[in-house]
Amino acid sequence: MKIIVTGGAGFIGSNLILHLLSNRDNVSVLNLDKLTYASDINYLKPVVHNPSYEFVEADLVDRSTVSKIVRDFEPDAVMHLAAESHVDNSIKGPEPFVMSNVIGTFNILEECRQFWMLEPDHFADKRFLHVSTDEVYGSLGQDGVFTEQTPYAPNSPYSATKAGSDFLVRSYHKTFGMNVVTTNCSNNFGPHQHDEKLIPTVIRKALAHEPIPVYGKGENVRDWLYVVDHCRAMLDVYENGRSGETYIVGGHNEWKNLDLVRLLCDLLNEQKGEGPDGDYKKLISFVTDRAGHDLRYAIDPTKINSELGWEPLMHFEDQLRETVAWYINRYAL
Repeated sequence: MKIIVTGGAGFIGSNLILHLLSNRDNVSVLNLDKLTYASDINYLKPVVHNPSYEFVEADLVDRSTVSKIVRDFEPDAVMHLAAESHVDNSIKGPEPFVMSNVIGTFNILEECRQFWMLEPDHFADKRFLHVSTDEVYGSLGQDGVFTEQTPYAPNSPYSATKAGSDFLVRSYHKTFGMNVVTTNCSNNFGPHQHDEKLIPTVIRKALAHEPIPVYGKGENVRDWLYVVDHCRAMLDVYENGRSGETYIVGGHNEWKNLDLVRLLCDLLNEQKGEGPDGDYKKLISFVTDRAGHDLRYAIDPTKINSELGWEPLMHFEDQLRETVAWYINRYAL
């Protein structure tokens, strides 16, 4: 089985490639990544000499390059994770998000469709897994959860471009009969995440004895999912999900931002000794809220639980403790 993983040098993509090559035999992986500021090819050092792994630096926006890669590698499947993903950056400058998330998705989708149609009898055997976000559904109030039937209501340029890519993928199933599956996941955490994201930011700022920024009053709620559990879910959907279907992936693990930041500070106190003035929590600083900041995301993963038997296996605080230790080591380098 020959699989292209797009965005494989990013946070989730690198964890996915390591998971794939550790848990599946007879798989060849081509990592297609343009190596943006959020990528780090060094995360894949454990597999760099694996004959089943190959890396190509390329931008999905360059369609001629995408076409050549697809025809040279001849993939049986694509696991599409490449995307611009930082909401703050999408507010400052939306254009890269439109290009990467919409045009880039179209290019890899269309080039795969054209290539796979060269053998129409095997077209249905090829599979395109599209990895998306729960942010396409907008914001919840104090109650309720997102399901696969929740109407789309994106509130940031990032989530709007991800919604656009979701609709493109859906249309290729409905119009061309392409074998696609989509996942919409909640907030991931774990090793390899870029410094700009919430958990690495808290750890980095705390270790530098700098103010830890918390938007607004810290009351925004997110569901948190350990990245390895997400990798398991993506693999389950890729292998056993029903063609044309969407599966929401979440951890049943809601935290207010402020409560999560306080927990991270406690873990830092535990692992590094008490912070400035005896407690890292004294560094918490409230800053002006993000424009269009969604109040709450919450996931109902009943479909993936019941159809595929997936559920998160990792205990949140144990994995968060290990994640804090990983970043302490990273920032000590």
